[in-house]
Amino acid sequence: MKSKVHHSIFNSTVIIAGLGYFVDIYDLQLFNIIGKESIMSPRGLAVSDPQLAQDLFDNNLFYWQMAGMLLGGLLWGILGDTKGRKSILFGSILLYSLANIANAFVTSIPAYQVIRFIAGVGLAGELGAAITLVAETMTKEKRGYGTMIVVTLGALGAVFAAVLKKYGGMLPFWGLENWQVSYLVGGILGLMLLLLRYSTFESQMFEKVLESKSVKQGHFYILFQNKSRFRTYIYCILIGLPVWYVIGTLVKLSPRFANNMGIPDGSIEPALCIMYCYLGLSAGDLLCGWLSQAFRSRRKVVIGYLLVNIAVILVYFFVKGISVSQFYLLSFILGCCTGYWALFVTIASEQFGTNIRATVTTTVPNFVRGAVIPIGVGFFYLLDQVKIPLVQSAAIVGAICYGLALYSIYNIQETFGKELDYSEQ
Repeated sequence: MKSKVHHSIFNSTVIIAGLGYFVDIYDLQLFNIIGKESIMSPRGLAVSDPQLAQDLFDNNLFYWQMAGMLLGGLLWGILGDTKGRKSILFGSILLYSLANIANAFVTSIPAYQVIRFIAGVGLAGELGAAITLVAETMTKEKRGYGTMIVVTLGALGAVFAAVLKKYGGMLPFWGLENWQVSYLVGGILGLMLLLLRYSTFESQMFEKVLESKSVKQGHFYILFQNKSRFRTYIYCILIGLPVWYVIGTLVKLSPRFANNMGIPDGSIEPALCIMYCYLGLSAGDLLCGWLSQAFRSRRKVVIGYLLVNIAVILVYFFVKGISVSQFYLLSFILGCCTGYWALFVTIASEQFGTNIRATVTTTVPNFVRGAVIPIGVGFFYLLDQVKIPLVQSAAIVGAICYGLALYSIYNIQETFGKELDYSEQ
């Protein structure tokens, strides 16, 4: 299909990319929402030992998914720079849709691990390809709005997953439990989305590079051939660490932090914490994208978000005696000030040339997601092995994440309005 440049921020490419990311985030957070139910269900893993179920939920199975995203980020990124941005959208969404459907009928731990790994590989391709395609098919003055819409719409996928967990039993999937319905809905939505992909356009910048015989495409090692280029790549990854520190530690383990605030055990629903956090993330990404356009700067807005985020986390750590509804409100506020994900991925996309852009834009967010593994391992090591209290353990890990992010965003190049039609030599 012939490529074209979009001047409207509400064009088919942006909307379809946003819907794709909606399904992506739905599946990405689905395990955090219904994972424990599937582990303990007689129709699932049928794990009766509460401690084993908690360990599988906190670490094992979720880490398999994130490990898949690490591999998938590299795989889909290279394919995006060699085969095209549009083509990997088809492959990635087909893979995680089929994995979702298979996950509805899992009955053993090894099978669950493999399926979550495969789902992670599939999930890794969606965001990077979508952001790259939107950035390269919109004018440089408006592409910030386009990526803002994609991520804002996508963040609502987690909200839908939480709502479906509560009301999924009302859907006509006779004889299935809620967690099975949730997985099946994710798979069906993904397969339906494939039909819409045919109306998207390939990037004209990519087509131009494809026609050139002298430009190397999708060669990951290009990032390591130049010290400045490699340093910029590492900075792009480090900028995003706080987002998944908040999602993968503070929100995922919200009942523990609620208990630290004096809220009784069992009063907090993790699914609702994720829902309110992602509502905040959606609002935060919307505001963040608008601010970057208004101030004509990516760096200044991200620095502002990081500083506000630190202040809110201090409240999250040390406030006492709040109610359950106030805790959910705090989860929403935490999500709002963490909502610079769209800008973070846009910054990564704008730092590099067309022949390596999809590789960078796909690997960077997935390496950040994969960083949940060392972040989580570090947190639980301090908590369980070193016996440092909950808040202090989280504070130590958080200080490292935010310190690295602030240092990186301070040292990276400003890219607002940057011309992207060039290749890395």
